Amino acid sequence: METYDALLASVTAGPGQESRTIFDPATGGVVGQAPVHTVEDLETAVAAALAAQPAWAALGHDARSAALLKAADAVERSAEELAQLLSREQGKPLNGPNARFEVAACAAWLRATATTELKPEVIVDDGETHAELHYKPIGVVGAIGPWNWPMMITIWQIAPALRMGNTAVVKPSKMTPLSVLALIKVLNEELPDDVLTAISGDREVGARLAEHPAVGKIMFTGSTAAGRAIIRSSADTVKRLTLELGGNDAGIVLPDADPTTIAQDLFWGAFLNTGQTCAALKRLYVHDTIYDAVCDELTIIAKTMPMGNGLDENNVLGPLQNKAQYDIVADLVQAAKGSGARILLGGNPDPDQPGYFYPTTLVADIDNTNPLVTEEQFGPALPIIRYTTIDQAVEMANGLDVGLGASVWSPNLAAAREVAARIQAGTVWINKHGAVDPRVPFGGAKQSGYGLEFGVEGLKHLGVPQIING
Repeated sequence: METYDALLASVTAGPGQESRTIFDPATGGVVGQAPVHTVEDLETAVAAALAAQPAWAALGHDARSAALLKAADAVERSAEELAQLLSREQGKPLNGPNARFEVAACAAWLRATATTELKPEVIVDDGETHAELHYKPIGVVGAIGPWNWPMMITIWQIAPALRMGNTAVVKPSKMTPLSVLALIKVLNEELPDDVLTAISGDREVGARLAEHPAVGKIMFTGSTAAGRAIIRSSADTVKRLTLELGGNDAGIVLPDADPTTIAQDLFWGAFLNTGQTCAALKRLYVHDTIYDAVCDELTIIAKTMPMGNGLDENNVLGPLQNKAQYDIVADLVQAAKGSGARILLGGNPDPDQPGYFYPTTLVADIDNTNPLVTEEQFGPALPIIRYTTIDQAVEMANGLDVGLGASVWSPNLAAAREVAARIQAGTVWINKHGAVDPRVPFGGAKQSGYGLEFGVEGLKHLGVPQIING
């Protein structure tokens, strides 16, 4: 285990190396100097990963799983140092479902992936034909991650890739490279050389990774626009892709729900990571008969949630990670205010406060066509829309071209499941939102992407299916 300073120094750009200054989004202070790797650095990393892959695959599932379990131990040994760096670079608080939570989830996900069984499946065995389905390694997997959950989503990508006998080259977001570089450095304490490499570069590095002929699959989490670009870049080499793209998740509160009972879970469904979560609750549809009560209870809960510098142990909400995202949220809320929507809480950022803090904002009596509803805000602003019939709510929920997640809220599980089945989304939660589980497949519908992550199905998506017939 290293100290925070030693861990940061180990991933800082070296003398003479091109670098990018990383600033703390809460204070504007300097976190560190991240290396800016080149396309040539990427070529070296891919070549090394390609050379290391056969031996890694030859170890077999048991040995690779054991290595991932040791890697999880390494993450736990450096958990506090990783969380401190994550909080400084990304902005999320140490406490609550934030930095320490994310680092712990990395270790938990590694262990869950390592211990998930994927056995050959007998497809036909009738005395004449015996056919089995096996999954073989793809080769080199490219993992391109986002800035909102930089460590955890990196683990989501690389854990199943390594478990299935692939090697991996990781390209972190230029907004949060130090966190990912530090995580990879810690993981490599327990992994063979060149099995896992991180390349911290600019857009051209990501573009080259997506088109590289030696890379057999790309795992990508990010915007739909960037996903489309990756699809185009990958076409010439017919790469396999798992794309977890933009979302604008709807929640539907049925008329029999108890506003007091659900308010806390509604809040965290929407404001987890200060709203900077792909599968966060981003538009809430509430039946007219309980609309005012839900608004009141959500406001009560939201007022109790302290926002501020993530290194302050009392805070559970932090800043937006970058100025561009702050401006998106501010512009959308301002447009909602201009349209006559009612601000229940927030909507009034302090221009003199350092950092990219936008206050927790609840917006009521807003039209379903308002940009705050139809565009992904990816921040701490939740529009709350009235509805009068279930058909109307379902139609509004399904009205956009994305469908990552959704939720239905009711004590009547049978009724909730009936509504859930009508929603066009990859996952529909009941009486919760955004609760991912390493055992449960996760993926998007419509333009929220394709491919599955997590569990047995997630492992299958990191392998090449092979039928052995005879």
